[in-house]
Amino acid sequence: MFKKEKIKDLHYSVTGHLSADEIQATADEILTEYGKKVKMPGFRPGHIPLSILRQKYNASAISEAIDKLMNRDLNTYITDKKIRLAGAPKADLAGWEIGKDAEYSLEFDILPTLPAIDLEKFTVVKKTTKLDESEVDAALENIRKNRSTAEKQGDDYVAQNGDTAVIDFTGFIGNDAFDGGAAEKHHLVLGSGAFIPGFEDQIIGHKSGDEFDVNVKFPSDYHAENLAGKDARFAVKVHEIRKHILPELNDELAKSVGHESVEKLREHIRKILNEQYEDAAKRDMRNELLDILADKVKLDLPETLVDQEYNMAKQEHDRTHAHCNGDCGADHKWDEKQERKDAERRVKLGLILAEWGTQNKVEVTRDDLQQAVWNEAARYPNPQQVFEFYNKNQNALAMLRGMIFERKALDAMLSHVKTKEKAVKPEELFQQAGAK
Repeated sequence: MFKKEKIKDLHYSVTGHLSADEIQATADEILTEYGKKVKMPGFRPGHIPLSILRQKYNASAISEAIDKLMNRDLNTYITDKKIRLAGAPKADLAGWEIGKDAEYSLEFDILPTLPAIDLEKFTVVKKTTKLDESEVDAALENIRKNRSTAEKQGDDYVAQNGDTAVIDFTGFIGNDAFDGGAAEKHHLVLGSGAFIPGFEDQIIGHKSGDEFDVNVKFPSDYHAENLAGKDARFAVKVHEIRKHILPELNDELAKSVGHESVEKLREHIRKILNEQYEDAAKRDMRNELLDILADKVKLDLPETLVDQEYNMAKQEHDRTHAHCNGDCGADHKWDEKQERKDAERRVKLGLILAEWGTQNKVEVTRDDLQQAVWNEAARYPNPQQVFEFYNKNQNALAMLRGMIFERKALDAMLSHVKTKEKAVKPEELFQQAGAK
């Protein structure tokens, strides 16, 4: 058991003593296990004398023995104290030599005890919206556009917004063509925003066979630094213009997307839109409850966890802004004070959700996990790669499980708080739900 302890809030510092005899005895047990597996010339497996094993493996066995004994003492201590570690302890054996007693110290943070949270005292706003039939009409129009056919137009046809122009182009900075700025018979949907601002607008009004220059300015934040902020000229040749012909809105179109009639398709769209409204409102309620918990619940935070969260955020920031060479602008500058506060908030909310969820028997089922993986896979063109990633990466799967647990804990909390409904327009609902 530890000889001394120093406790300050959630930080513990303890000192212990291990006798040389105890260390060697434990090391001998470890060496005996080694001897059952290792092979040595002249000895049968499992019959290597302990003295021989000591000559070759004693140093590593003693190191393993000390770790084992320190962990034994630590586990006894935290069990007696009814405390839980917030991270791996930091051990100090300064000055110790093999063959002597070991005086060691351990420093560690513990997890805080979650105070009682009276959720019924909290009120969150549930934003509601009324489905406008124009939203259904817009969805139907998108279905028609997705099933449109691009028909080649005559030489006298003038390109309009929404048409596809088949073009050759070569880009120049001054008189010099730049790498990656040329293509032949490229299909460009006018108005899609696929090219830099101003390019597509200058194609509109032209006909098949036209050859002309398009003058534009690359955005200052363009990904290619050699082009960012520069004026450019593109020599363009139009091969053909294709107009998108939309199919009629009839039962045949509805059947092509799996519904027996236009009215059934409308019903399906209404259902999907209402579900989207509910999901958006739920996300906004979650965000509001998180704000309340962060503000109202008083909780000491283990510095170990805050440091870890802060350092991970800093590493991610440095990785994503490596191309800037330290000059990404004020909006992307690392604000140490604010980032520290953000890390504290994330740790605090993570602890609250983890503790409350555990206390209230929130569970992540196999179906929950499978559905989450399916949802993630659906976002990518090759879903099988996502499945294989999670099958091979247990850490990623554990992180996904943790995210699901927190969401389910938060939803369980929402079932206990009071709600106040507020009618809003659909665009306001989606704007607010996606703002955080």
